Amino acid sequence: MDAATLRLLDARRHPGRRPVMRQSWEHLFFLHWRVDPAEVAKLLPAGLTVDTFEGQAYLGVIGFRMSQVRPVGLPALPWLSFFNELNVRVYVRDASGEPGVWFLSLDCDRWPAVRIARAGFGLPYRDAKMTHKPFGDRWTMDCQRDGYAHSARYAWKALTPATPAKPGTLLFHLAERYNFFSVRGGRLWRGQVHHAPYALSLAQLTTWSEQPVEWDGFPIAGRAPDHAHCSVGVDVEAFGLVPAHA
Repeated sequence: MDAATLRLLDARRHPGRRPVMRQSWEHLFFLHWRVDPAEVAKLLPAGLTVDTFEGQAYLGVIGFRMSQVRPVGLPALPWLSFFNELNVRVYVRDASGEPGVWFLSLDCDRWPAVRIARAGFGLPYRDAKMTHKPFGDRWTMDCQRDGYAHSARYAWKALTPATPAKPGTLLFHLAERYNFFSVRGGRLWRGQVHHAPYALSLAQLTTWSEQPVEWDGFPIAGRAPDHAHCSVGVDVEAFGLVPAHA
């Protein structure tokens, strides 16, 4: 097993400290495009480098429903603890080789969550109007970011039985990500989540949009995703930020 896969496996271990939040991520889709590593590198802060697979960089659009979001020790609250998220991300490593993601944006339809995540985790959350619901044998998501005229729309269903990604594969490289990086106060930080490995299926897309990528200034010229997967979801523990190796 190569060193990169071993680092990804190591990152999914429980960090052995008390989480700050618990939540569930439900009915996710994962869309990925191959992109130029040099273009991704232009978007990264000092201390992060592009994490490639067989020399290729990837950009992901991931949408899902967040449920039961609450601080550890407190119950979930109606309305406040249930919302939708659509994030655009690329794959990176810090100076120590720790693998994770760098978010270009995270659209969300619950304004308190947007402001808490911005202030507490330094993440680029954006206010949006969103829906996430079943439609026949499919799931659908719509997202309209505040300040933009057009919506991003998605519809998908599972095509294959759900199984965890196999170590060493491209899907493992894309899905098995338990760290994220952010910048606060001019310093690079690392956040971590812990959950069981995703059970993933190949997804059939009947509707998709590159709109969130264009909102973030990274156009992909109308190309369909190179890879599409989905998952019923996972229960998640989230941990406080720690300094990253820059």
